[in-house]
Formats: sequence, C-alpha cells, structure tokens
Amino acid sequence: MNAEFLVAVHALAFLNHKQSCVSSEELAKNICTNPARVRKVMLKLKNAGLVETVSGSLGGYSFTKKAERVSLKDILRATGGTVSDIEWKSGNEDADCLISSGMGKVMDDVIENINLGAEKYLAGITILDVDKKLKYLKKNKS
Repeated sequence: MNAEFLVAVHALAFLNHKQSCVSSEELAKNICTNPARVRKVMLKLKNAGLVETVSGSLGGYSFTKKAERVSLKDILRATGGTVSDIEWKSGNEDADCLISSGMGKVMDDVIENINLGAEKYLAGITILDVDKKLKYLKKNKS
C-alpha cells in the first residue's frame, strides 16, 4: 500500500461528504498534503472513472459514483497499488543451499496470498462504510 491510496480514500470520503465540486487546494488542505500531490492522485481516480473534473475558476473534482458501490479495493486498483509489493528477495536461486535457493519463491507465495486476502477484505469496505465510521467516531467523541 502506498500514500496515494490513503490520499485517494481521504479525497473520495471528503468529496462524498461535500456532495459538490471541490478544488485540489481545498482537498489538499483537508488531507494535509500539497495540491500537486492531490492532482496526481485525482488524475488516477479520474482515469478509473471515480471522479469527474470541472474546469475554470470554480472547477475541481466531483465524486461520480454511489458511495456504497466504490470499495477500497477499487481505489487500491485505481491508484495502481498492491498491499504488499516487495521486489527484493533474500537468497540466491542458483545456490546449492536449499534455504537460499528456495526462500524467494516461498516468500513470493506468502506475499501473493497476503495481497489476495487483503484485497478480499478491502472489497468489503466501501466509501459509504468509511463515511459511517467517520460519523460514528464524531458522535462518540463528544
């Protein structure tokens, strides 16, 4: 998982809450990041069909889907991320040692299963669920 995923979930939750067109500056202020980073992530969400853009001085981004139909898995895929992505491998496939030659393949299988399990979990959480959780936290904060 990367920070783009977190920015994207935050942005979509905010857009869903606002139910209006929001500028990258306003999104960045709420997310606590810079507008350039927001625009980069929002382009990915636009390409995935999750937001629309409006040009001009009153322009920005609008959430185009129903909150109950957009899962965190959809957002993970839109941002091009995986839950765990480790390129480096310990050992050496060509070594005579059982451990050194096999550890990379064993861990590839472990990581693949972690990703599948996490994606299944993320598929069960929608932007509407995030919104409900935020409202619950606010209600119980008092």
